Amino acid sequence: MSYIEKTLSSEESIYSIFKLHWMAWMRFVGWFILAIPTFGLTLLVASYEYLRLKSIEQAVTNKRIIFKKGIISRHSEEMRLSSVETVEIRQSIWGRIFGYATIAVTGHGVSDVQLNWMAQPLEVKRAIEDALHQR
Repeated sequence: MSYIEKTLSSEESIYSIFKLHWMAWMRFVGWFILAIPTFGLTLLVASYEYLRLKSIEQAVTNKRIIFKKGIISRHSEEMRLSSVETVEIRQSIWGRIFGYATIAVTGHGVSDVQLNWMAQPLEVKRAIEDALHQR
């Protein structure tokens, strides 16, 4: 059971779960390939990178936006949908070419939630805005 499923409140349901873009996995692939010329010395780093990426969870529910990361320790950022002011797409040239972006959700005050390496960023933005309008 995922962190997001464990933390759902009563009458809260998952609207959409967001996946990382395949480019987020390139560091893992690089470390894994380096294991050949280094006789497996970089496999420990590759294993860490794999676990780090697998521990990332990003979703929007009917009540909040959730970002969680961490292998042993846990860091989570959550924002209630009622606090959301803007949903921005930050996309570099490489992001435009390969189809990934950072989605920045800004709330009241200084708070924000950043969802990095998002595959299909327009669909992620649309899912968040749909959840906002269905509130």
